[in-house]
Formats: sequence, C-alpha cells, structure tokens
Amino acid sequence: MSKVYYQRDKNFEPDFEQFLRVLRRDIPHRPTLFEFAMNDRILGKLSGEKNENKSSRLAPFRRLIKAFTNAGYDYTTISAWRTNTLDFPKGNMAEKESRSLNAGSMITDWESFEKYPWPDARAGDYELYNDLGKLLPDGMKLIASGNGGLLENVIDLAGFENISLMYMLDETLTTNIFNFVGERLLKFYEIVASIDTVGACIVNDDWGFKNQTMFPPEMLRRWVFPWHKKIVEVIHRAGKPAILHSCGQVKDVMKDVIVDMKYDGKHSFEDLIIPVEEAYDLWGKRIAIIGGIDMDFLARMPVKDIQRRSLAMLRKQLSRGGYLLGSGNSIPDYIPDENYFAMISAVKNI
Repeated sequence: MSKVYYQRDKNFEPDFEQFLRVLRRDIPHRPTLFEFAMNDRILGKLSGEKNENKSSRLAPFRRLIKAFTNAGYDYTTISAWRTNTLDFPKGNMAEKESRSLNAGSMITDWESFEKYPWPDARAGDYELYNDLGKLLPDGMKLIASGNGGLLENVIDLAGFENISLMYMLDETLTTNIFNFVGERLLKFYEIVASIDTVGACIVNDDWGFKNQTMFPPEMLRRWVFPWHKKIVEVIHRAGKPAILHSCGQVKDVMKDVIVDMKYDGKHSFEDLIIPVEEAYDLWGKRIAIIGGIDMDFLARMPVKDIQRRSLAMLRKQLSRGGYLLGSGNSIPDYIPDENYFAMISAVKNI
C-alpha cells in the first residue's frame, strides 16, 4: 500500500445521476468529470496501490474502481479487453513506433474470410460486470466499452488499403466483413447494456485523420453507420445512454452522429482538429460534449494554464450544461501527473 496522492472532495461522493444529467444536456448539481482510460502510474497514485493484485478474479478491478472513486468520477470504465469478452483474433500486429494499417491483415479474399475464426459474442465472463457491483461505492456505475469498434476491427482484419480497394471491387465481400463484425458488436452491447451495474456504454471507433474522415462519408454511411445506429438503439432499449468515442476529423458526419445514430455524447477532441470550446459552441445544444482538454496541451503546458482552461470550460457550461471535463482522449504515461491533477481539481474551484 502506498500514499493516495489525490482524494476527492467529500462534497463529490459518487452520484451517477449527475453524469446522466449531462448526457441529457441538463445542468448537473455539481461539475462532472470524464476519462476513458488512465495510465498505470496514475491509477497507482489515485488508488494507493502500486500494482494490480491478481490473487482473485475481482482483485484487479478493486484498484481500478478505487482510483476512479478517489479522483472524483461517478463511474468506472470497464473495457472488454479487461473482461475476457468479445475479441476478434488478429494477425501479427506487434506494437512498434509505427506500423502499416495493413499489418496483420487476415482477410483478403473469400477464402480467408471463410477460414477466419469468427468469435462467439456471447462467450466470455459477462457475469463479471454483475459481480463488480460488490466493489462499487453507493451511487457509482460501470461504463462498458468494446474491444475496438466496427471500422477499427475491420481495418485490423482486412487492412486499410485492402478495404479501400475491396469496397469498390467486391461489394459483397466488403458487406459480409462489416456485417460479421457488426453483428458481433451488436450482440456484445446488447448483453452489457442489459446488466444492472452498467450505467452507460462507450462505443469506441476511430473514423478520422486530422483533416478528413478515413473513408469518404458515403462509404461510412453505407457500411459503418447503420451498425452504429443499431448499437445505439439496443443500448437505448436497455435504458442506457450511448457515448461515441471517435478520434479524428469527423465534422462532415456529425449530423449523422446526432440526428441519425442519436448518440448521447461525443468524446475525443484535439486542438489541431477542433478545440473543444468550438465543438461545444457548434454541437453542445444537440449532443453532450465530453473531455477535450487537448493531450498535447496537457503534456506541455504549465499547471496554471491547465487549471485556467479547465475552469473556463466548466464556467462555459454553467448556464446550459451538457459538458463533462476530461482530456481530449485519455491519460497516457507521458502526461505529467501534476498536469492531470490540475485538470481534475478544477471541479473543486468552480
């Protein structure tokens, strides 16, 4: 056991209803935080536990939940890769400083499509989400996310360049690949959204580069967006909100996200693409804006500037709500700890 470096204010006990108010674009009773993922060093400082305890099935999650609780979140994010649920087997995709988006592609034609070991979305330890209720403080919920999204998994399985050609040359094979991935993701979200301890779902699927979507909007509307619409519908049928985590320039398809897919919140913003302040002005009346304190800004700027910007965003939403304070994406290990703490401490000073 080590020192807890940051402790939430006692006025900020877990209250998932405040999180839900933001997603409904109401004004919460107090400022509200959001983070998708945090590095192990920060988790240790927030929880007071240095390493994950793997002595039991629930033990690794105790540290995670304690960290989110102590930081002031009303939920803990649980991603599918932590729960041994839906995962699409990948080829050789060893992490390097840079790799081709064709690396490890396993499906290049009909023969490889038919031989691919398609996973059973119903398999895995879904009961874990229920059992984690034993560790959750009163007022806290889990937010479930997938192990990659529809487009991400298709690119991993077939390769970016391959799909770029395939969707023009073999529409049937392209459709089948997207459908086989989409059907399984839909079943995953149908299962997790129905679990009582899960209060919301994150659908994580990167769609853009810095200047444009990865594929033409017409292609996304043909193969990607219909499955997202079905996933949001199944989450909503369970009475839970759906959050889209998607990196890159997606301005050209935000109407699809808001009007057609009906996502409740949009996460992942970058200053070089669109600063969160502008995103809030553009879309904040129609969809909750989540995070957005740019990661490069968090990594390099002085603490006082991070505090100033975080406070400004909280003040910006005071009269109309619909904003959760957090990073533009996540907290990797290159973000200085004091900068992260400066950001989240803004909720105590508003």
